Amino acid sequence: MLILKLLLIPGFLLLISLAGKRWGPSVAGWLSGLPVVVGPILFFLAIEQGPAFAAQSAVAALSAMFAMIAFCVTYAQVAQRANWPLALVVSLSVWAVLALILSLIPASLPFSVVAAATALLAAPNLFPKVQPVTSGPAPKSDKLVWRMIAGAALTLVVTMLASTVGERWSGLLAVFPVLGSVMAVFSQQTRGPAFTAALLRATATGMYSFSAFCLVLALTVPSMGYGGFVVAVAVSVAMLGVTRQLLARPAPTPSAH
Repeated sequence: MLILKLLLIPGFLLLISLAGKRWGPSVAGWLSGLPVVVGPILFFLAIEQGPAFAAQSAVAALSAMFAMIAFCVTYAQVAQRANWPLALVVSLSVWAVLALILSLIPASLPFSVVAAATALLAAPNLFPKVQPVTSGPAPKSDKLVWRMIAGAALTLVVTMLASTVGERWSGLLAVFPVLGSVMAVFSQQTRGPAFTAALLRATATGMYSFSAFCLVLALTVPSMGYGGFVVAVAVSVAMLGVTRQLLARPAPTPSAH
C-alpha cells in the first residue's frame, strides 16, 4: 500500500506536466481538473477507514472546491503584480481561511453542491484578462521531480492524519492545492504571470470534472462500495470531455485601459 501511495499520484502528476510541456497551459490546467490527487486519497481512505468515511470525505472535498478555486483566482491576480513567494503566501492563506470556515459549517451534500457550483460558475469572470505568451523555455526535468514529490507527500500526510482529524478535514486536506501550487509557481518562474493566469483559469474549468467525481462518489460509495469509484471515474472523464467545449471558447481579451 505504501508503494502505491508513493507512485500512483506522482505518476499522474508527471503525465499532466508532460502534457503541459507539449500542448501548453490550457491543456495542463484542464487535465489537472481530473481527480488525480483526491481520487487516490479517497480510495486509500476507503480501504483504511471504510466506505462511509470516504463518502463523507468526498462531501467535504466537494465543498472545498470553493476554497480551491479561490486559491487559483487569488494566485492568478496577485501574480500579475508580485513575484511568486508573495503570490503563493497570499493564495494559500485565502485557501486556509476558507477551508477553516468550511470545516465549521455542518456537513451536507446539498451545501457542498451549492458551494462548488457557485465557485465554478463565478470563476471565469474573476481571473485577470491576459494574453499569455506560449513560447518560452520548457520546465526542467528536476522541477517535474519536485511536483511528483509534493503529490506523494500530500497523499501520505492526509491518509496518516485521517484517523485523527476525521472525515471532514480529510476531505478538505485532500483538496489542498498541492498540484496547483507547484504548477503555478513553476509556471510563473519559467513562463511569466500571464501564462500562469491562463493555466489556473483552465484549472478552474477542469474542476467541473473534479466536482463530478466527488459528487458521484459521495452518492455511490455507501451502497456500491469500491464500485462507486469506477462509476465516479467514468463520470469524471466524461465531464472532462464536456469542459473541452468551455476551453474552446475564446478567453476574455484585455481591456483597453
